[in-house]
Amino acid sequence: MVQCSLIIRSFNEEKHIGRLLQGIAKQTLFPFVEVILVDSGSTDETVAIAESHGAIIVHIKPEDFSFGKAINVGCAVANGEFLLFASAHVYPLYTDWLQKMLSPFEQPKVALVYGRQVGNELTKYSEHQLFKKWFPAVSNYEQVIPFCNNANAVIRKELWLQQPYDVQLTGLEDLDWATKIQTKGYVIAYEAYAPIVHVHEETPSRIKNRYRREAIALKNIYPEEKFSFWSFIRLTTTNIWSDAIHAIHDGKFFVSIASIIMFRTMQFWGTYLGYSTKAKPDETLRMRIYYPNDFRRKLFKKRETESHLGFGEKINYTEMEYSSYEKE
Repeated sequence: MVQCSLIIRSFNEEKHIGRLLQGIAKQTLFPFVEVILVDSGSTDETVAIAESHGAIIVHIKPEDFSFGKAINVGCAVANGEFLLFASAHVYPLYTDWLQKMLSPFEQPKVALVYGRQVGNELTKYSEHQLFKKWFPAVSNYEQVIPFCNNANAVIRKELWLQQPYDVQLTGLEDLDWATKIQTKGYVIAYEAYAPIVHVHEETPSRIKNRYRREAIALKNIYPEEKFSFWSFIRLTTTNIWSDAIHAIHDGKFFVSIASIIMFRTMQFWGTYLGYSTKAKPDETLRMRIYYPNDFRRKLFKKRETESHLGFGEKINYTEMEYSSYEKE
């Protein structure tokens, strides 16, 4: 019997997806899990790696991609009672990750559970600070705010059938879904004891792009929200200062300060640009914010031609050292 369907969205993730699939195979609930990969045009070995691990492969065209669209496509073919979402560049730390993610659903009003996220040695210092802020070490099984994150989250399929994800949003489809489901009287739970490592290897332009598309989405979800140029200056300055103080305390100031300045500047500049975008996202904008330049050029050229309980057993990954952040 399939108890849980794990849905992974992917695009050129050959460097990371093998570790995620390896971690899934070591889960205590693995015999009751089906793995579905929704791929949006990978040109590397992502799909082949997933197939070698027995994943069900679903393809969508790059020009049709949105985060909500990819999730809905995966959910539509899923057989599980619960739908768990994981980014292709994450991996679980413990063998009871899936078990811990599903445990809160013993309460019938729980609609969504999201788990903790931490970084590793590749994670920029400021993003470590974000993980600590957004994903604390204490669980909350009746969260008041609708915050969640689909890099490590699970919902009831029966509720997805009633309320699919918004395919028009450029990001934050998880926040939108959680906001709507809470208004129906359902509960969101946060599980601190189901951590995954979330690996972001982003250039400054990709960081800016990520926060830009999320700001465009946030403006659509909460139209009353504002983000001015003064907000950019204020938040960039205060967050650089805060990160620098933490880096001094951690003895990492000199090795991290350049990264801190870059990350926080790109984070809030991207947010400002997103809030300043007046046009609704069309295909050209969506391609620009989802895909890197080299892939967009190849695609458009082709189209022109064609028209709560503590941690369980830790997973030992091959050829890998854990950083101090993963041990916290």
